[in-house]
Amino acid sequence: MQSSDLLRLADQCVKCGYCLPHCPTFRLYRDEGESPRGRIALMQGLLSGELAQSDRLQAHLDHCLQCRACEPACPSLVQYGQLMDGVRAWRAARMPGWRRALPRLRLALFSRPDGIALLAALAGLYRQLRLSRLVARWRQPRLQVLDGLITHLQWPWQRPLPSGPAAGAASEAPVGLFLGCVSRALQPQVLDATVRLLSALRIPVTMPSDQGCCGALHRHEGLVDQADRLLARNAAAFGDRRAVGVVSACVAELRPALDAVELCRFLLDAPWPEGLTLRRSSQTVLVHASCSQRNRLRDTAAIPALLQRIPGLRLVSLPGNDQCCGAAGSYMLRHPATALELGDEKVRHIRRLIAEAPDARSVPSVLVTTNSGCAVHLASRIRAAGLDIEVLHPVELLARHLVTADPPAPPAQEPDHTLATSGAVSDSARARP
Repeated sequence: MQSSDLLRLADQCVKCGYCLPHCPTFRLYRDEGESPRGRIALMQGLLSGELAQSDRLQAHLDHCLQCRACEPACPSLVQYGQLMDGVRAWRAARMPGWRRALPRLRLALFSRPDGIALLAALAGLYRQLRLSRLVARWRQPRLQVLDGLITHLQWPWQRPLPSGPAAGAASEAPVGLFLGCVSRALQPQVLDATVRLLSALRIPVTMPSDQGCCGALHRHEGLVDQADRLLARNAAAFGDRRAVGVVSACVAELRPALDAVELCRFLLDAPWPEGLTLRRSSQTVLVHASCSQRNRLRDTAAIPALLQRIPGLRLVSLPGNDQCCGAAGSYMLRHPATALELGDEKVRHIRRLIAEAPDARSVPSVLVTTNSGCAVHLASRIRAAGLDIEVLHPVELLARHLVTADPPAPPAQEPDHTLATSGAVSDSARARP
């Protein structure tokens, strides 16, 4: 976008201040430069030439989480996320080539299969050497965030799967399963659970082999051209097929280019076979609404509605769901101190719930969220606090409570990685590391 286009977007802001109580960084620092209207004023000064580039100005803009909590609160309907992405791209285009190369290299590690495999191998070595104990003593914010990521990073999800048309399939036209990039290594068990549940529902699914990273991380760092190329690649890979994604942030990024739906919404709207039953549960489950689920997809109802299919399950909305947990894509790596503070605020809410629980059954044992970055960050902070709460994707919880499922179909390999979801995934494939 040109600076004139960005200025037109910025001029929609009337500086009313309705956004202030919804902005996590403003609530933390009480600094106008850390608020949406303050950042928009800085953008206007920068784009118009009234303000020069400076480290302080850049720090205020970079410190934005891109959670978009300000957008639903804005009476003027300012497209803040689009504006921030545009300004970051405008600034990145004016950086020296070597400075643009650094974020490209970092993002390549997280978004390319070979980069993720390298990180997974290093993470395995880190765990074997038990370096986490050493990091715990230092209590350095960046190391704490990295430790949380490394603890969860595994070999990227890749399973031999059956192929061919699903017998008795509930749908004749298969949808496409979007696998993501780093999420395949952070939460491979989520994709196992997804395959098992889709198999039980008899929904035929394909997995396009040409798909790749959604590009959200690149866009938020100002690398808009690379983000657009990744989006175009996925649009070509899926074609007319509907893309079902397990990570809410990826789904939000894909939507402008293809028909994408978040997994919980898809499962909620899909027909369920009469013979499919879920085992009763007495657990209390905390429901975390990620920023991408709440402020971009604008759908917080699908998760609790879907989980209510489990008889006896008690669902509790995590207090402070209107505030970001601090993960925010790669934000927790770039601003670890802020990320830890926001994550620990969630832990304080959980502690209060536990303290106020009227009985043992009301104490939460599980927290569910649809975003892999949030899941890893929250799990890390919960573990650091010494709380015994498991962090899962909603589909993992559903898969655990399946009572009946069709027997597995004979395995076969196809070039297009077509999955006939009449087969179930084995317990060993679903086992948590």
